[in-house]
Amino acid sequence: MSTSMVRNNGYIAIVEAPFIQEMTEITHHMWQLGWDELNSGNISYLLDEEEVGKYININEPLRTIPLTFPVQELAGRYFIVTGSGKFFRNVIKNPEACLGVLRVSLDGNSVEILWGLRDEAVPTSELASHFMSHIERLKVDPSHRVVLHTHATNVIAMTFTHDLDERKFTKTLWEMCTECIVVFPDGVSVIPWMVPGSSEIGRETAKKMKDHRVVIWPHHGIFGTGSTMDTAFGLIETVEKAAAIYNLIGGREITQRITDQQLADLAKAFGQVPKPGILNV
Repeated sequence: MSTSMVRNNGYIAIVEAPFIQEMTEITHHMWQLGWDELNSGNISYLLDEEEVGKYININEPLRTIPLTFPVQELAGRYFIVTGSGKFFRNVIKNPEACLGVLRVSLDGNSVEILWGLRDEAVPTSELASHFMSHIERLKVDPSHRVVLHTHATNVIAMTFTHDLDERKFTKTLWEMCTECIVVFPDGVSVIPWMVPGSSEIGRETAKKMKDHRVVIWPHHGIFGTGSTMDTAFGLIETVEKAAAIYNLIGGREITQRITDQQLADLAKAFGQVPKPGILNV
Protein backbone atom coordinates (compact mmCIF):
# COMPACT_ATOMS: atom_id res chain seq x y z
CA MET A 1 0.00 0.00 0.00
CA SER A 2 1.29 3.48 -0.82
CA THR A 3 2.78 5.44 2.06
CA SER A 4 0.60 8.36 0.97
CA MET A 5 -2.37 6.50 2.54
CA VAL A 6 -3.12 5.36 6.09
CA ARG A 7 -1.67 1.85 6.54
CA ASN A 8 -3.45 -1.02 8.23
CA ASN A 9 -0.60 -1.36 10.72
CA GLY A 10 -1.37 2.01 12.25
CA TYR A 11 0.93 4.46 10.49
CA ILE A 12 -0.52 7.94 10.15
CA ALA A 13 -1.01 9.25 6.60
CA ILE A 14 2.32 10.68 5.47
CA VAL A 15 0.62 13.78 4.03
CA GLU A 16 -0.27 14.74 7.61
CA ALA A 17 3.37 14.78 8.73
CA PRO A 18 4.38 18.30 9.84
CA PHE A 19 7.74 17.98 8.05
CA ILE A 20 5.96 17.20 4.75
CA GLN A 21 3.65 20.15 5.20
CA GLU A 22 6.53 22.49 6.04
CA MET A 23 8.49 21.42 2.96
CA THR A 24 5.54 21.77 0.60
CA GLU A 25 4.59 25.18 1.98
CA ILE A 26 8.08 26.69 1.99
CA THR A 27 9.04 25.43 -1.47
CA HIS A 28 5.84 26.83 -2.95
CA HIS A 29 6.34 30.16 -1.19
CA MET A 30 9.93 30.46 -2.42
CA TRP A 31 8.83 29.65 -5.97
CA GLN A 32 6.17 32.35 -5.76
CA LEU A 33 8.85 34.83 -4.69
CA GLY A 34 10.74 34.05 -7.91
CA TRP A 35 13.77 32.66 -6.08
CA ASP A 36 13.53 29.11 -7.42
CA GLU A 37 13.01 29.04 -11.14
CA LEU A 38 12.97 25.73 -13.04
CA ASN A 39 14.71 23.14 -10.81
CA SER A 40 16.82 25.58 -8.80
CA GLY A 41 17.06 25.58 -5.02
CA ASN A 42 17.29 22.77 -2.51
CA ILE A 43 16.44 22.11 1.14
CA SER A 44 17.47 19.56 3.74
CA TYR A 45 15.75 19.21 7.09
CA LEU A 46 17.14 17.09 9.95
CA LEU A 47 14.44 14.94 11.59
CA ASP A 48 14.17 12.83 14.72
CA GLU A 49 13.73 9.05 14.41
CA GLU A 50 10.60 9.13 16.57
CA GLU A 51 9.14 11.85 14.38
CA VAL A 52 9.75 9.86 11.19
CA GLY A 53 8.63 6.56 12.70
CA LYS A 54 5.08 7.85 13.23
CA TYR A 55 4.55 7.97 9.48
CA ILE A 56 7.06 5.62 7.82
CA ASN A 57 8.29 2.08 8.44
CA ILE A 58 11.94 2.89 9.09
CA ASN A 59 12.83 -0.82 8.98
CA GLU A 60 12.01 -1.16 5.28
CA PRO A 61 14.25 1.12 3.16
CA LEU A 62 13.10 1.37 -0.46
CA ARG A 63 16.64 1.50 -1.85
CA THR A 64 20.17 2.59 -1.02
CA ILE A 65 22.20 5.27 -2.81
CA PRO A 66 25.98 5.42 -2.35
CA LEU A 67 27.58 8.77 -1.48
CA THR A 68 30.69 10.13 -3.18
CA PHE A 69 31.70 11.72 0.14
CA PRO A 70 31.69 10.07 3.59
CA VAL A 71 29.59 11.61 6.36
CA GLN A 72 30.24 9.40 9.37
CA GLU A 73 29.30 12.33 11.62
CA LEU A 74 25.70 11.98 10.40
CA ALA A 75 25.49 8.18 10.61
CA GLY A 76 21.98 7.04 11.45
CA ARG A 77 20.48 10.54 11.13
CA TYR A 78 17.21 11.18 9.30
CA PHE A 79 16.49 13.94 6.77
CA ILE A 80 13.84 15.09 4.38
CA VAL A 81 15.39 16.61 1.25
CA THR A 82 14.34 17.98 -2.11
CA GLY A 83 15.10 15.85 -5.13
CA SER A 84 17.58 16.52 -7.90
CA GLY A 85 16.01 18.12 -10.96
CA LYS A 86 12.69 18.69 -9.21
CA PHE A 87 10.75 21.93 -9.62
CA PHE A 88 9.73 23.73 -6.42
CA ARG A 89 6.44 24.69 -8.05
CA ASN A 90 5.52 20.98 -8.30
CA VAL A 91 6.26 19.97 -4.70
CA ILE A 92 2.91 21.11 -3.34
CA LYS A 93 0.94 18.93 -5.78
CA ASN A 94 3.25 15.90 -5.84
CA PRO A 95 5.48 15.74 -2.74
CA GLU A 96 6.20 12.01 -3.10
CA ALA A 97 7.87 12.61 -6.46
CA CYS A 98 9.79 15.76 -5.44
CA LEU A 99 10.85 15.03 -1.86
CA GLY A 100 12.55 12.16 -0.10
CA VAL A 101 12.92 11.01 3.49
CA LEU A 102 16.27 9.31 3.95
CA ARG A 103 18.58 7.92 6.59
CA VAL A 104 22.36 8.06 6.49
CA SER A 105 23.81 4.55 6.74
CA LEU A 106 25.68 3.51 9.87
CA ASP A 107 29.02 3.69 8.05
CA GLY A 108 28.18 7.13 6.59
CA ASN A 109 28.91 6.01 3.03
CA SER A 110 25.36 5.86 1.67
CA VAL A 111 21.79 6.99 2.24
CA GLU A 112 18.74 4.78 2.57
CA ILE A 113 15.58 6.10 0.92
CA LEU A 114 12.63 5.53 3.26
CA TRP A 115 9.93 7.45 1.40
CA GLY A 116 9.49 9.55 -1.73
CA LEU A 117 11.92 10.25 -4.59
CA ARG A 118 9.62 8.15 -6.72
CA ASP A 119 10.66 6.68 -10.09
CA GLU A 120 14.33 6.30 -9.10
CA ALA A 121 14.79 10.01 -8.40
CA VAL A 122 17.81 10.98 -6.29
CA PRO A 123 18.46 13.62 -3.62
CA THR A 124 19.55 17.14 -4.53
CA SER A 125 22.84 17.46 -6.40
CA GLU A 126 23.96 19.81 -3.61
CA LEU A 127 23.69 17.06 -0.98
CA ALA A 128 27.42 17.34 -0.23
CA SER A 129 27.09 21.03 0.61
CA HIS A 130 24.04 20.33 2.74
CA PHE A 131 25.48 17.43 4.72
CA MET A 132 28.83 19.15 5.31
CA SER A 133 27.00 22.29 6.45
CA HIS A 134 24.81 20.28 8.83
CA ILE A 135 27.94 18.72 10.35
CA GLU A 136 29.56 22.09 11.04
CA ARG A 137 26.42 23.84 12.28
CA LEU A 138 25.60 21.01 14.70
CA LYS A 139 29.03 21.44 16.27
CA VAL A 140 28.23 25.03 17.25
CA ASP A 141 24.44 24.81 17.60
CA PRO A 142 22.91 21.50 18.74
CA SER A 143 19.43 22.85 17.95
CA HIS A 144 20.34 23.29 14.26
CA ARG A 145 18.01 21.50 11.82
CA VAL A 146 17.64 23.24 8.44
CA VAL A 147 19.87 24.09 5.47
CA LEU A 148 18.14 26.07 2.76
CA HIS A 149 19.65 27.06 -0.61
CA THR A 150 17.86 29.43 -2.96
CA HIS A 151 18.55 31.83 -5.83
CA ALA A 152 17.49 34.98 -3.99
CA THR A 153 17.26 37.56 -6.78
CA ASN A 154 18.63 40.67 -5.12
CA VAL A 155 21.44 38.87 -3.34
CA ILE A 156 22.64 37.53 -6.70
CA ALA A 157 22.38 40.98 -8.27
CA MET A 158 24.37 42.52 -5.42
CA THR A 159 27.25 40.10 -6.01
CA PHE A 160 27.77 41.64 -9.45
CA THR A 161 28.17 45.21 -8.19
CA HIS A 162 29.52 45.03 -4.63
CA ASP A 163 32.99 44.20 -3.36
CA LEU A 164 32.89 40.51 -2.39
CA ASP A 165 34.99 40.99 0.74
CA GLU A 166 32.65 39.46 3.31
CA ARG A 167 33.30 42.11 5.96
CA LYS A 168 32.43 44.89 3.50
CA PHE A 169 29.45 42.92 2.22
CA THR A 170 28.19 42.41 5.77
CA LYS A 171 28.65 46.06 6.68
CA THR A 172 26.66 47.22 3.66
CA LEU A 173 23.80 44.82 4.45
CA TRP A 174 23.74 45.94 8.09
CA GLU A 175 23.46 49.57 6.93
CA MET A 176 20.50 48.89 4.63
CA CYS A 177 17.90 48.07 7.27
CA THR A 178 17.77 48.67 11.01
CA GLU A 179 16.86 45.08 11.90
CA CYS A 180 19.72 43.44 9.98
CA ILE A 181 22.43 43.54 12.65
CA VAL A 182 19.89 42.11 15.10
CA VAL A 183 18.89 39.23 12.77
CA PHE A 184 22.40 38.31 11.61
CA PRO A 185 24.98 39.82 14.00
CA ASP A 186 27.36 37.06 12.89
CA GLY A 187 27.35 38.66 9.44
CA VAL A 188 27.35 36.87 6.11
CA SER A 189 30.16 34.91 4.52
CA VAL A 190 31.13 34.80 0.86
CA ILE A 191 33.00 32.05 -0.98
CA PRO A 192 34.67 32.43 -4.38
CA TRP A 193 32.67 31.45 -7.47
CA MET A 194 32.83 27.68 -7.89
CA VAL A 195 31.12 25.02 -10.00
CA PRO A 196 28.07 23.87 -7.99
CA GLY A 197 27.23 20.31 -7.06
CA SER A 198 30.76 19.25 -6.10
CA SER A 199 32.33 18.09 -2.86
CA GLU A 200 34.76 21.03 -3.20
CA ILE A 201 32.06 23.69 -3.00
CA GLY A 202 30.53 21.71 -0.14
CA ARG A 203 33.78 21.84 1.82
CA GLU A 204 34.25 25.58 1.21
CA THR A 205 30.68 26.29 2.28
CA ALA A 206 31.04 24.13 5.40
CA LYS A 207 34.22 25.97 6.40
CA LYS A 208 32.23 29.19 6.48
CA MET A 209 29.41 27.53 8.41
CA LYS A 210 31.73 27.19 11.41
CA ASP A 211 31.22 30.89 12.13
CA HIS A 212 28.20 31.94 10.04
CA ARG A 213 24.61 30.94 9.35
CA VAL A 214 24.61 32.54 5.90
CA VAL A 215 26.93 31.72 3.01
CA ILE A 216 26.66 33.58 -0.28
CA TRP A 217 27.64 31.94 -3.56
CA PRO A 218 28.50 34.83 -5.92
CA HIS A 219 26.36 35.05 -9.05
CA HIS A 220 24.46 31.97 -7.89
CA GLY A 221 22.55 32.24 -4.64
CA ILE A 222 22.57 31.92 -0.88
CA PHE A 223 22.72 29.23 1.81
CA GLY A 224 20.90 29.88 5.07
CA THR A 225 20.59 27.70 8.16
CA GLY A 226 18.48 27.57 11.28
CA SER A 227 16.88 25.52 14.02
CA THR A 228 13.52 25.66 12.24
CA MET A 229 12.27 26.26 8.73
CA ASP A 230 10.94 29.65 9.82
CA THR A 231 14.26 30.84 11.24
CA ALA A 232 16.24 29.67 8.21
CA PHE A 233 13.80 31.26 5.77
CA GLY A 234 13.49 34.44 7.85
CA LEU A 235 17.26 34.82 7.88
CA ILE A 236 17.47 34.61 4.08
CA GLU A 237 14.42 36.84 3.72
CA THR A 238 16.11 39.55 5.80
CA VAL A 239 19.38 39.38 3.84
CA GLU A 240 17.41 39.50 0.58
CA LYS A 241 15.45 42.57 1.77
CA ALA A 242 18.69 44.39 2.59
CA ALA A 243 20.13 43.47 -0.81
CA ALA A 244 16.96 44.78 -2.49
CA ILE A 245 17.36 48.14 -0.76
CA TYR A 246 21.01 48.28 -1.81
CA ASN A 247 20.02 47.61 -5.40
CA LEU A 248 17.26 50.22 -5.28
CA ILE A 249 19.81 52.83 -4.24
CA GLY A 250 21.58 51.85 -7.43
CA GLY A 251 24.86 53.70 -7.02
CA ARG A 252 23.26 57.01 -6.11
CA GLU A 253 25.02 59.08 -3.47
CA ILE A 254 23.98 58.16 0.07
CA THR A 255 23.54 61.38 2.04
CA GLN A 256 22.70 59.73 5.36
CA ARG A 257 23.17 56.23 6.72
CA ILE A 258 23.01 54.18 9.91
CA THR A 259 26.31 54.93 11.62
CA ASP A 260 28.67 52.39 13.16
CA GLN A 261 27.80 53.70 16.62
CA GLN A 262 24.09 53.35 15.91
CA LEU A 263 24.66 49.78 14.71
CA ALA A 264 26.58 49.02 17.89
CA ASP A 265 23.79 50.57 19.98
CA LEU A 266 21.23 48.44 18.14
CA ALA A 267 23.16 45.26 18.81
CA LYS A 268 23.55 46.12 22.48
CA ALA A 269 19.86 46.94 22.86
CA PHE A 270 18.89 43.52 21.52
CA GLY A 271 21.57 41.58 23.35
CA GLN A 272 23.56 40.72 20.23
CA VAL A 273 27.33 40.72 19.67
CA PRO A 274 28.30 41.89 16.16
CA LYS A 275 30.99 40.00 14.30
CA PRO A 276 34.31 41.59 15.35
CA GLY A 277 36.31 43.77 13.01
CA ILE A 278 33.41 45.26 11.02
CA LEU A 279 32.25 48.23 13.10
CA ASN A 280 34.61 51.11 13.78
CA VAL A 281 33.59 51.98 17.34
